[in-house]
Amino acid sequence: MAPRPNAGTKGVPRADREQEIVRVASVAFGTDGFAATGVADVAHAAGISKALVYSYFGSKEGLHAACLAEAGGLLAAEIERVARDGSAGVERGVRTLAAMFAVLDDRRHVWRLLRDRTAPADGPAAEVVAQYTARIEALARDGVLELLGDAGTTDELDVSAMVRTWLGIVDSLMDWWVAHPDQGAEEMTQRVARLIAALVSDQTRRRGPAPGDATPAPTPQR
Repeated sequence: MAPRPNAGTKGVPRADREQEIVRVASVAFGTDGFAATGVADVAHAAGISKALVYSYFGSKEGLHAACLAEAGGLLAAEIERVARDGSAGVERGVRTLAAMFAVLDDRRHVWRLLRDRTAPADGPAAEVVAQYTARIEALARDGVLELLGDAGTTDELDVSAMVRTWLGIVDSLMDWWVAHPDQGAEEMTQRVARLIAALVSDQTRRRGPAPGDATPAPTPQR
């Protein structure tokens, strides 16, 4: 296989070359999984030598950690952007998911990379995962605190339970979406909006008048 233009050739800035290696490796790890991907596979796809990959990243684990850092940072940055746009409550949740769908629409391998069950449970990768997970969970907690605070709920265990619930919903929806490649980002955003609207409207219908609501006057008897 002939090397790609500017891949592994003299004169290419190191940062550009590293970025290209990470891009190629992210696709490989996200498509085939950590266990099934070798440094030789990445080097071949990038049109460079294994030695060059090792010289930049030290090991397969180091390369994998670099891929995870970029992927986790990409998602966290989008979630942070939504957190700054002034939306709140349910609207913030829908916008967060919409942003995730949009940024991953043409690179769903990134989500599979982040969810890879064959990846090491310790080492550099685990450290990177812990960092971006903490970053995303902090954003989720902020959103939940705002949502529950508006409803008058401040119990810390309620907050903790809701954070885990929301993160579980996000993971499940993203997993479903990645498993349905025919569904685009806009279609998924509309689907999520419909599902959440159905849940909210159903709960409103079922609860009846809340304590303190005005009670309809009885119909006069004739």
